[in-house]
Amino acid sequence: MQKFTTLSAIAAPLPMMNVDTDMIIPKQFLKTIQRSGLGKNLFDELRYETNGAEKEDFVLNKAPYRQAQILISGENFGCGSSREHAPWALLDFGVRCVIAASFADIFYNNCFKNGILPVRLPQDQVDLLMARATEFPNEPISVNLPDQTISAGNHVFSFDLEPFRKHCLLNGLDDIGLTLEKADKIASFEADDQRKRAWLY
Repeated sequence: MQKFTTLSAIAAPLPMMNVDTDMIIPKQFLKTIQRSGLGKNLFDELRYETNGAEKEDFVLNKAPYRQAQILISGENFGCGSSREHAPWALLDFGVRCVIAASFADIFYNNCFKNGILPVRLPQDQVDLLMARATEFPNEPISVNLPDQTISAGNHVFSFDLEPFRKHCLLNGLDDIGLTLEKADKIASFEADDQRKRAWLY
């Protein structure tokens, strides 16, 4: 998993509440178990007409938001089903950070397992960042995970994050990576257990 330390990038404003996982990546794209290739279908029904043509008024179809690595949205982002394809699609598009007043719990947890930083901020701060991203589309927003701050223009906001989740993102550790950190202890246990219970091996 890619490490997350700091990010300075274009932020796309998506002023919608209750953005569910079926909106993020519709069910017809869940047949794959590959984490790559889903970015082209991110927000598929919002981005494309039924004939496949882009909807010109959708934010991710506009410059410079096509290159957005930060998404700012309304509260309860990621609600609905527990599909991990939702963060896969965001990450494949290029989004590394989602900012909202609140997130659905399962989506929030899945973000950390895939190298995406979900940031909870008070609604007034989300509104300010949304307004700046709209008014100054080419102005990057900066996210500093070690300091737990977000900067936009002269505004600096602090966010809370559990130390364990911060550690995992800073070091690029998903569930497998966390297990491999203990590889020496696991090998030692297995060798000791094999000596004690050879009949099992």
